[in-house]
Amino acid sequence: MIKPYQNTDGSKKEQVRSMFDRIAPRYDLLNRLLSFGIDRMWRKNVVKLLKGLQAPMILDVATGTGDLAIEICKIDPVEVYGVDLSPQMLEFAQKKIQQKRLHMTITLKEADSENLPFESNFFDAVTVAFGVRNFENLRKGLAEMQRVLRPGGKLIVLEFSKPASFPFKQLYHFYFTRILPWWGGLISRDKDAYRYLPASVLQFPEGTEFEDELRAAGLEPEKRIPQTFGIATIYVSVKK
Repeated sequence: MIKPYQNTDGSKKEQVRSMFDRIAPRYDLLNRLLSFGIDRMWRKNVVKLLKGLQAPMILDVATGTGDLAIEICKIDPVEVYGVDLSPQMLEFAQKKIQQKRLHMTITLKEADSENLPFESNFFDAVTVAFGVRNFENLRKGLAEMQRVLRPGGKLIVLEFSKPASFPFKQLYHFYFTRILPWWGGLISRDKDAYRYLPASVLQFPEGTEFEDELRAAGLEPEKRIPQTFGIATIYVSVKK
């Protein structure tokens, strides 16, 4: 199992919480710099897939500093719940939500994706952006999101993937494994966190393997949408 701090004791879950607490103050800056701002477009593409839902209740898992939860408000949901392991990330999310006057729509909770504090069949849609590869038990986390979805509800996962086409594959691999860890470590002052990022992506079961995990959790994959030459992928699945 890939953990952020390989030479430190503690479960993956504990280490992921600690990692995000440490990098929270510079997390948004690093997202913009390291993705050249493209991550905003990917989140917008997730929200486009939610359009058409009538006054939905939506859960954003691993909400971080709240970027996706805030974007979801553009489709006029009844309520958006954002959950995350890291209290520091949620603190920054709350500040952004207050500034945008969305505190009546978005509710934040510190919670574990593998033990969600919600009733079964509660949400019309669940989203998670760049979070599933950080789950300690991927299948358990997916099963929990399936549990809280109502029948017919959608799970939309945005996650990093590995480009396959020459020469972008080679160029991106060099950037992702050499430049990004150095730059991210320098700015965040946590080198291990930005070594963990490419390592966690390289070992993540993407494509058909991830869709098999979705099926094992009781979800039916509907579509898989590559983003920007395959740097990221959006997976859409439905609870039957």
